[in-house]
Amino acid sequence: MNAPVNAPVWPDRIFAALQRAGIRQVGYVPDAGHSRLIECCRADDKMHAVALTTEEEGVALAAGAWLGGDRCVLLMQSSGVGNCINMLSLIRTCKFPMLMLVTMRGEWEEFNPWQVPMGAIVEPVLKLCDAEVYRARKPEEVAPTVERALEQAFGGGRIVAMLLSQELIGKKVWVK
Repeated sequence: MNAPVNAPVWPDRIFAALQRAGIRQVGYVPDAGHSRLIECCRADDKMHAVALTTEEEGVALAAGAWLGGDRCVLLMQSSGVGNCINMLSLIRTCKFPMLMLVTMRGEWEEFNPWQVPMGAIVEPVLKLCDAEVYRARKPEEVAPTVERALEQAFGGGRIVAMLLSQELIGKKVWVK
């Protein structure tokens, strides 16, 4: 699996960390910011990548995976965090570990004003749900941050969200 010449390497670093951590299930709602990571997960025969219709399905997937003896990670865009709030009470109450990798919208050079409100409150909302929140803004921050997030989630039995800044993803443009 060869990345295009200009492809960012940070998704590959996240994928390698997921492999080392024994992640066996990955729930995702299709997202351009996670496209490379999703492609890697789908190509790995040791991981079961599950396309979701809504992000809250991923919370249930993660709970079921844990109960079945697997580790699961949920990939989503920041706008999907709002869809998960009620379901995160399941994770919190049952004390299941969970890692969410969240590509941010509504910040750096956002073209879509509908993304701004949720993007602005993702971190405080997640903290209110008892999640530890980490953020990577630069490619060199991704690998150590995801390693720490994996350890806190699965080693510490915590709800953890790693926010991947819009600066990592790049400027999105409206295509007519």
